[in-house]
Amino acid sequence: MKAVVKTNFSFPKQKSLYVGKVRDVYNIDDKYMAMVVSDRISAFDVVLPKGIPYKGQVLNQIAAKFLDATADIVPNWKMATPDPMATVGLKCEGFRVEMIVRGYLAGSAWREYKAGARTLCGVPLPEGMAENQKFPTPIVTPTTKADQGHDENISRDEIIRTGLVSKEDYDQLEQYALALFNRGTHMAAEKGLILVDTKYEFGKHDGKIYLIDEIHTPDSSRYFYADGYEERLAKGEHQRQLSKEFVREWLMDNGFQGKAGQQVPDMTDQIVASITDRYIELYEHITGEKFQKAEDCADVAGRIESNVTRYLNEL
Repeated sequence: MKAVVKTNFSFPKQKSLYVGKVRDVYNIDDKYMAMVVSDRISAFDVVLPKGIPYKGQVLNQIAAKFLDATADIVPNWKMATPDPMATVGLKCEGFRVEMIVRGYLAGSAWREYKAGARTLCGVPLPEGMAENQKFPTPIVTPTTKADQGHDENISRDEIIRTGLVSKEDYDQLEQYALALFNRGTHMAAEKGLILVDTKYEFGKHDGKIYLIDEIHTPDSSRYFYADGYEERLAKGEHQRQLSKEFVREWLMDNGFQGKAGQQVPDMTDQIVASITDRYIELYEHITGEKFQKAEDCADVAGRIESNVTRYLNEL
């Protein structure tokens, strides 16, 4: 199956198209959003030159599953998934911050901690922690939401002081984010996994806060295997991960971290196929279900356009 790396559909009552790093978001009559999860893959805020077949389907279907499983905590934008790679839902005005929840000292948080930082986004960090160690309680470390380039860490106080989000709304976002992380933690544990950290995006529709975009996918979250976690932590060994970190590690091993002048290493067919396999593995572990590849048709983009158009015509 060929990877879908670009779409340019003309849906009924379409007003505009926003192309993100991975998602193509269609504004339908200023009422709905048709979000197509492409097979593009990004790392270090750079879209890599080749797409990953079935990656879009994996992310879209994981997100749909977790949106449905958390709708009792906070309303979300999803109305339907008319195609394995597309979701249609309410058009919300997104907040200009992303809510990052961390249960463990990993990734960029560990890199900053190792360099001497003892606060992160205004949150004090305990002394004497090891990489991948669990925090006493999960912490919220928000970032700005950048249209281009890198998101930037920001504190709760800065967000409220600068008016990015009102205090009332921010407090509600933080409460929702922690409740979602708690639910995701329990769901992961049932599958023998640890939800390490994740990001949530929220928006407003008719004055009400909604959860938007994806949730608990391997692109937005980091998972460890629970089996062997304590032993590896005690020995200072790397944890077995279920996340996109393996792509970042491959890039770093080949001299690429998204910095000026660096070249993306050659993505051979073998590398692309291995990334597809890892994403399918992620799906099956996170959901506990066998991944069913969408029909391998000659025109995948045409299938998406047809399925979404059919749904929109029924609204």
